[in-house]
Amino acid sequence: MGGVIATGVRATARIVAREDGRGGTALPVLEGDGPLALRRTRASGSEARVMLVGAMSGPLGGDHFAVEADVESGARLRIGSAAATIALPGQAKGESRYDVRLSVAEDGELHWLPEQLISVHGSDLHVTTRVEVAQSARLVLREEQVLGRAGEEPGRLTSRLSVRVAGRTVLDQELACGPGAPGGWDGPAVLAGHRAVGQLLVVRPEFTREPVAARMLGEHAALVPLAGPAVLVTALATDGLRLRRVLDEALASLG
Repeated sequence: MGGVIATGVRATARIVAREDGRGGTALPVLEGDGPLALRRTRASGSEARVMLVGAMSGPLGGDHFAVEADVESGARLRIGSAAATIALPGQAKGESRYDVRLSVAEDGELHWLPEQLISVHGSDLHVTTRVEVAQSARLVLREEQVLGRAGEEPGRLTSRLSVRVAGRTVLDQELACGPGAPGGWDGPAVLAGHRAVGQLLVVRPEFTREPVAARMLGEHAALVPLAGPAVLVTALATDGLRLRRVLDEALASLG
């Protein structure tokens, strides 16, 4: 009698934000399937707000999740998540994947602020985030990764973030951590023993006229201007709570 081969779950969530002509933002496309559910929450001024709600645990081994968000010209959108994303081992062999694709058209604005990603022991997750931002658009993007639950060794986590502004690549970087990652990931040149790592990317047209100077934000965080109207904050912390505090303070310092 043959065994059953588990192939994992495939799920995609799609959001389109469009200026509604009355000073607000409409959501003509708001659809999610499987474990990716989308809920529109109370708007704030012209900004539409969406919450990503995980209807199941995961991603598990072999799962492939995707989120696609398009902010059209003049629209404003804020996306958060109801809880942390927890990468877990599953019955299916091989890595799980979480792909995020974001685009912001001219005069649009997007805040991508999901809760933290937790890499559980035995999991194997590859996260890819690709962002296209128009010249006059605005973006706030936060990524936070926690390696293992309390007292637990992490799984394998590979995260790649690539960002283009007005068709020009301003950031393309990858970080691999955990078992099987290239040597040195936990050494002094990378995480230095910390178990929480995060990034805050801010794109604003005014940075072209008023550049932001590079500076340290405490002992384990730094703000660096990118080759475009963008700045990147990278931070390390002992846990997710401290990491969030550092990134929140960095965003507040930018005004």
